[in-house]
Amino acid sequence: MLSVLALTSVVLLGIASQCTAISVYTNWEKHALLGSDVRLSCSFFSWHWTSSEVTFSWSYRADGAKESIAIFHYTNGAPYIATKGPFKDRLDFVGNPNRRDGSIMIRNVDFNDNGTFSCDAKNPPDIMGHPSNVRLLVFEKVPVQAGVITGAIIGVVLGVLILVVAIYYLMRFLVARRVFSLSMSRHGKKGKGKEGSQQRQAGPSK
Repeated sequence: MLSVLALTSVVLLGIASQCTAISVYTNWEKHALLGSDVRLSCSFFSWHWTSSEVTFSWSYRADGAKESIAIFHYTNGAPYIATKGPFKDRLDFVGNPNRRDGSIMIRNVDFNDNGTFSCDAKNPPDIMGHPSNVRLLVFEKVPVQAGVITGAIIGVVLGVLILVVAIYYLMRFLVARRVFSLSMSRHGKKGKGKEGSQQRQAGPSK
């Protein structure tokens, strides 16, 4: 009994040593304009070289739906697009498996396309991992992201501060210039007064 358990442990350890984890990456969220084409990116990290048996699988779950449906699968060097479902005539494979890219393109997106897309990748012997999800949001007008608004506010505040500092130093320069002009004018008047008094004192002695 012990020998059987030991043999089983060795086999499991051998399988685990050959199969390592794979990490799949997508965007967290994707915004798209109504009627536009949107690219959903998917890539993966693996410790092994890209295998000729690499696979990509995409599924979709509409907002409010409980179940996901398969919409795309890449295997044995060929893409397979689902012949049924909401994307049968609007989905294209735009990735490059040799570069670990399993991206797809959804054309002419509609409000009904709002939902969660899941990408899963396998790079044998790296087959253990979790799919990555990206949420698609379709708008009539793509909203301005919070980061853009924050950046604009910071830019305006910095611009105002720079303007205030520039005005402050300009006023200091003008005041200093005015004080210097008045000082020179007073010194000039004192010099002329001294010359006049000296001339008056020298006049009667002739």
